[in-house]
Amino acid sequence: MAKPKLVVSTGAGISAESGIKTFRDADGLWENYPVMDVASADGFRRNPELVHKFYNERRHALINARPNAAHLALAELEKDYDVYVITQNVDDLHERAGSSKVLHLHGELMKIRSVSDPDYIESLDIDHLDTTPATRGRRGDLMRPHIVFFQEPVPMIERAIELVEQADIFVVIGTSLVVYPAAGLLNFVRPGTPIYYIDPNPAPTPGIAGLTVIKATATAGMKILADRLAH
Repeated sequence: MAKPKLVVSTGAGISAESGIKTFRDADGLWENYPVMDVASADGFRRNPELVHKFYNERRHALINARPNAAHLALAELEKDYDVYVITQNVDDLHERAGSSKVLHLHGELMKIRSVSDPDYIESLDIDHLDTTPATRGRRGDLMRPHIVFFQEPVPMIERAIELVEQADIFVVIGTSLVVYPAAGLLNFVRPGTPIYYIDPNPAPTPGIAGLTVIKATATAGMKILADRLAH
């Protein structure tokens, strides 16, 4: 018998408890940088050196971070559910916690890709985390962070929509529901599908049928959710 399909959409809130900061916590600044200077297509065109430096710093911070209890609880659910994680986060904490099916909507911090060929992607290793505008890949391409900047399309959104449409249970964790297109995934849940929304400060969700709001941090909320799913 096939396991029920549990599709989970995660945002910055699930990684915040691992010490990964979110730019929405500080008036549009991300680690003291204006967000559009370091996370937009225009910013990269204006000052690629600054953008490379910023993501170098983010990688060094990520290496010292660890998956928290919420990441681990999601991985644990794979024993009983066919779990797919759709994340807005660019960290690798879901993978390090043991989740086996993770779709990154906004790219991956530990990868770089060709400036001229977005389909050519390389992984970085822990001993070579830093890049510059002069960094070249193994085949000679100039490389950039494998990040979906503001002002760029989100190439994985169609696959994410497909997963949500197939969900037997849909869970949203740690997101303000204001970053599109990710925030729009709720609109693709099949009628009658249970939806859980875990966040300490949940956004208004008027008119969404079958929605249960768990007003809690990701780690506390996942404990509550796991208990409900077990009964």
